[in-house]
Amino acid sequence: MVEHTLEVKDLTKVFQTNDDIITAVDAVNFQLSGDEFFTMLGPSGCGKTTTLRMIAGLETCTAGNIIFDGQDYSRISTFQRNIGMVFQSYALFPHLSLFENVAYGLRIRKLSKPEIKKRIDDMLKLLGLQDLSHRYPADISGGQQQRVSIARALVYDPGLLLLDEPLANLDAKLRIEMREEIRRIQKELGIMTIYVTHDQEEAMSVSDRVAIFNHGRLMQVGKPKTVYSNPASIFVSDFIGKANFFPVHIAQRDKTSAKISLNNGHELKIDRLYQLIEEEHDQIATGYDGTIMVRPEHISIVPVDDVGLMRCTIKRVQFLGSFHRYMVESPQSERKVIVDSPREVSGIGEGDAASLVINTADAQLFYLGDRG
Repeated sequence: MVEHTLEVKDLTKVFQTNDDIITAVDAVNFQLSGDEFFTMLGPSGCGKTTTLRMIAGLETCTAGNIIFDGQDYSRISTFQRNIGMVFQSYALFPHLSLFENVAYGLRIRKLSKPEIKKRIDDMLKLLGLQDLSHRYPADISGGQQQRVSIARALVYDPGLLLLDEPLANLDAKLRIEMREEIRRIQKELGIMTIYVTHDQEEAMSVSDRVAIFNHGRLMQVGKPKTVYSNPASIFVSDFIGKANFFPVHIAQRDKTSAKISLNNGHELKIDRLYQLIEEEHDQIATGYDGTIMVRPEHISIVPVDDVGLMRCTIKRVQFLGSFHRYMVESPQSERKVIVDSPREVSGIGEGDAASLVINTADAQLFYLGDRG
């Protein structure tokens, strides 16, 4: 099996409108190899789909290069790129049977009838559609239609598979089933895959690596666990999972740790430090040097008379099956604090006063400037 490589270098897309010039994708760089499942994740309008469409050849590049197996794809036609594409809308031909929908790309490539039949039979079997080949799109479910669109994208053995929000039109239960099916098929075929979604859980569950986009820029790339545990910016912290932020004063800092104080004067030592990118300087409250980010599972609630870092009031308790979620208010944070506890905190309910304890080993400090 050929091990493919992809390098996206300074990829940029600028749109000219009547009123303004919009940079939809701003000098994006990343590399893929082998059968990697790579997901581009971010809010609507962040540039992820435009990046995918440039890789597919459906959008021209304003600047930059797309190098696949040493060939600059930005300089050749869409058809010559040998890329499989799965769209959110399925894009099936309603007047063609499932067999003929899947066969469409093979017929354009002028494969022989026996080869077409063999490829389609094998692909439909892989996707569990072998008994439906004579049916039409209107006669099958949304999940089955999406399987057909995947079969059509894969049947001609592309070197790269692109999926643009492929599960957006499915219900919640079917989305979970289909994302696991896509991951299974992708690994079984060993095909490099780029997947676009705004669904965090979807991205985290299927991806080898995720790329977080915001305002056309690539904010961070890494394994899902790494991005969640070590976000490199306030945006990524807040976009991936839940995050709590507490403004702090920095008393002392070196390259490996910092001594900080909350606004109640309580001091902490933090060993995970990240200098803020310039665009996020305004995220720090006036008069403070930085903010610490703590995930909900790394904060504990204790009775108010115990030793706690900060006082709080329990505003809401939610039972979410495998854990209890506490929504609390504290003078130490400008917004509600979320605490996820594996079990109910005995004797503490809605309306009660309590204290919060931070697990400092898992807290991150985002700081301003480069003060010594």
